[in-house]
Amino acid sequence: MMFPASTLFFFSTLLLGIMISISSFSWFNIWVGLELNMMSFIPLITIKMNSYFSESALKYFLIQALGSTLFIMASCLFFSFPPLSSSLILMSLFLKLGSAPFHFWFPKVMSGLTWPQTILLMTIQKIAPMVLISYLSYSSTSLQIISFSAMLSALIGALGGFNSMYLRKIMAFSSINHMSWMLISLSISDVFWYIYFLFYTLISISIVVLFNMAQAFTLSDLMKFNQLNLIYSLLIPLNLLSLGGLPPFTGFIPKWMLIQLLINNNLYFPLFFFLFSALITLYFYLRMTIFFFLLFNSLSIINMKPNFIFSSLAPSPFLFFNLFMFSFPFMFFFF
Repeated sequence: MMFPASTLFFFSTLLLGIMISISSFSWFNIWVGLELNMMSFIPLITIKMNSYFSESALKYFLIQALGSTLFIMASCLFFSFPPLSSSLILMSLFLKLGSAPFHFWFPKVMSGLTWPQTILLMTIQKIAPMVLISYLSYSSTSLQIISFSAMLSALIGALGGFNSMYLRKIMAFSSINHMSWMLISLSISDVFWYIYFLFYTLISISIVVLFNMAQAFTLSDLMKFNQLNLIYSLLIPLNLLSLGGLPPFTGFIPKWMLIQLLINNNLYFPLFFFLFSALITLYFYLRMTIFFFLLFNSLSIINMKPNFIFSSLAPSPFLFFNLFMFSFPFMFFFF
């Protein structure tokens, strides 16, 4: 289990807050759902009380409270000043989401969490703000604000993790970068951001599970783990390359679809930012994986007993999800 049984109640109310937010017909009920979601996530952060968890919980509470205050203030102005109100609501949702230019809190909070907690922050906690942003993408002004935030998130997410040695901070900036692809996709079609979010969630979970098994928090920890478990030492770099969107891995599928979508809608200028940021993120993914391939001893794999290999893979069959794309070209032979 990722969390103790006593936190099942808070996890249930966290999901309930998301459902209330995305299914409500009034701004007040949406705000109630967001508040319920926030107050349910904080106990999940502070399961083990220490200075790091307390600091992350306090930072998360202050930022989310500021976003909620801005949200409820903007919703009160909706009938008097609709354009201004929509822009302020978008700003509050960007703040809650951790999207640029309101991204400053996201890596700091991520750095103080455990790996299971980062899964919630990178995936589930993005659902309600992203759905609410899609509800507001009906005017040209809102679409321009969303596109600007998406392009800025792409650059900041790429440059932020460029020179970092801490895995949680790298994953935080990677999440900001992937958020840009989801923001630009929901401004065009809701279906594409659902698909991208699904792929991103599955790939991120597979990587975080591997990091949690290794208890790795820095690049040096990964190097130590490389010498202990050779099977997972092969899975970690392949999954990271899949998260970077390198073909022929699974992570390339949603990016391929969105590139085609942007070309069909003549959005060449945003596409340049996304492709440029994807190259930068791929660089620091390769920096994380290069020593795996340099230190990987193929003779030790040959000499390994088959039962050891299968027992190592038995607890985590879903980790091979990122290798699905390898079989994708062969599908064309059947059509």
